[in-house]
Amino acid sequence: MTPRTPGADLPEHPDQLWRTPEPKRSYDVVIVGGGGHGLATAHYLAKNHGITNVAVLEKGWLAGGNMARNTTIIRSNYLWDESAGIYEHALKLWEGMADELDYPILFSQRGVLNLAHSLQDVRESVRRVEANRLNGVDAEWLDPDQVKDACPIVNISPDVRYPVMGGTYQPRAGIAKHDHVAWGLARSADAAGVDIIQNCEVTGIDIQGGRVVGVQTTLGPIAAGKVALCSAGHTSVLAAMAGFELPLQSHPLQALVSELLEPVHPTVVMSNAVHVYVSQAHKGELVMGAGIDSYNAYTQRGAFHIIEHQMSAALELFPVFARAHVLRTWGGIVDVSPDASPIIGLTPVDNLYLNCGWGTGGFKATPGVGWVYAHTIAHDTPHPLNAPFSLDRFTTGALVDEHGAAAVAH
Repeated sequence: MTPRTPGADLPEHPDQLWRTPEPKRSYDVVIVGGGGHGLATAHYLAKNHGITNVAVLEKGWLAGGNMARNTTIIRSNYLWDESAGIYEHALKLWEGMADELDYPILFSQRGVLNLAHSLQDVRESVRRVEANRLNGVDAEWLDPDQVKDACPIVNISPDVRYPVMGGTYQPRAGIAKHDHVAWGLARSADAAGVDIIQNCEVTGIDIQGGRVVGVQTTLGPIAAGKVALCSAGHTSVLAAMAGFELPLQSHPLQALVSELLEPVHPTVVMSNAVHVYVSQAHKGELVMGAGIDSYNAYTQRGAFHIIEHQMSAALELFPVFARAHVLRTWGGIVDVSPDASPIIGLTPVDNLYLNCGWGTGGFKATPGVGWVYAHTIAHDTPHPLNAPFSLDRFTTGALVDEHGAAAVAH
């Protein structure tokens, strides 16, 4: 019998998942930012609206910004109706995304556990659970023993600085492989005819008579019927090119991973009180993060004291990690709005659209925001799910205050 060659029955992997085209001189839609949100928007412009004369412009390498610099947590257990609506829509899309893209995104629904460490935490947590249930979002309240059942390595001793008094749990939440998500979206958009153009920085936005007509780039001018901004921490810089200011502050946000370990951590655990969150990635490394650095910057690195603080916090919750070694750290640039909720919709310039202000919650929204942003661009009017997140809420006062849900980086 002829010996079988390992992998012989698998399809040949292509050299490239998407083309490397030269930019055309004009497009119906130009998306500025080739991260998860930009790629998802291109995917749904083609899939849902039949708009394929689209360019995605990325100043560096595809998905090399926050998409490559996040910690991949996916959940929808937000307090307010508006937030729960868009994140739950995203979670439902996540659940079918591998089949939709015909690409393995490694979505692991291992649950997310948010710990409570004080009576105020308990009250707020129970309130959020009840609000989630009213919105059809799966949510449970766990007492300390149930927390231990969900994650046996969590320290629930009462003799610590912040004893665990319980926690909220969303079973459908989890993690995905961020680079696989980007590659799958890019492959799908490219197959539909979208041009993905890397190393193409936007240096100016062309406006005539109050309407956007194109962009200036390091690869030359590109005319556009519509322009969609989708560049996270640098969005305020692009908006300034178009002549208006945004209520955003950009901060560094850093995280780290450990060496590879055997499977020990079955879920995702987050704690606002000790200000850390921990999950275990598919390969085995522990993924840890904390809050944003307090200073404003566009740097993709953070301060050492944040790492030191999150390590001490992690060891309070997980003493078993005491001898784990840190392998590497990295940073992203998060854009934070005054109410800790995103800005998605129209701008003062006709045919110029805005998707920003996600702070620490952008990755989990990827397919959901792509869906509603594509609708907004295609119809020049917001989708019902992103209508509450318009820019004008900061003048009307109709804020969506999610500081409680976004108090820790996730």
